[in-house]
Amino acid sequence: MRKYNGIKVIAFDADDTLWVNETYFREAENKFASLLNKYETENKIHQELYKKEIKNLKIYGYGVKGFVLSMIECALEISNYNVKQEVINEVLGIGKRMLDEPIELLDNIEEVLKQLQGEFKLIVVTKGDLLDQERKLEKSGILKYFHHVEVLSEKKPEDYKKLINRLDMKPSELLMIGNSLKSDVLPLLEIGASAIHIPFHTTWEHETITTEEKKNMSYQTFSNIKDILPVLK
Repeated sequence: MRKYNGIKVIAFDADDTLWVNETYFREAENKFASLLNKYETENKIHQELYKKEIKNLKIYGYGVKGFVLSMIECALEISNYNVKQEVINEVLGIGKRMLDEPIELLDNIEEVLKQLQGEFKLIVVTKGDLLDQERKLEKSGILKYFHHVEVLSEKKPEDYKKLINRLDMKPSELLMIGNSLKSDVLPLLEIGASAIHIPFHTTWEHETITTEEKKNMSYQTFSNIKDILPVLK
């Protein structure tokens, strides 16, 4: 089993690594499709909503607020601008409920953080809306374990390089732990840092990568966060 020598900083992704997130988006998508199914099949609505989300990423970024705006745009277009105001209000309600969802920590998260705290500098590196991510961290009860929190608009190699420079460390001293190969693993390996993959049972289509992209990538995958302890201690 690979050991991670020289690691000083461990970065954790937040959504679907520390707590449940994607599940709420899937539930919201299903509710949205059900609201609009008089205009189009639910499968088609899912497809159109995804295309709208991806198109809007560069404008709205990641997170619930951008998702809600994409749902509203999608509802208007699918209905040929005939959707009732009551439906738009229900879409807004879906978003508000998402922002008010309880924080459900994934199994063994706090136990692992307790064991690693003091031995490593622990940080959070996540994407999304700043206000929403700050709210979730406060509600989670685990903010006390982290030395630093970074909310990025994107997780590309250049974004991680900037973070490493800001924290005055070397890439070889950083280990990233997350559920997304695209955002939490591949960019780190590209800049000479380390990464561990902890898959979540549901992955947003935008975060998937091809078999070819996985080729020659040197990383470990564990099914549960507690499995990282033997390779770090």
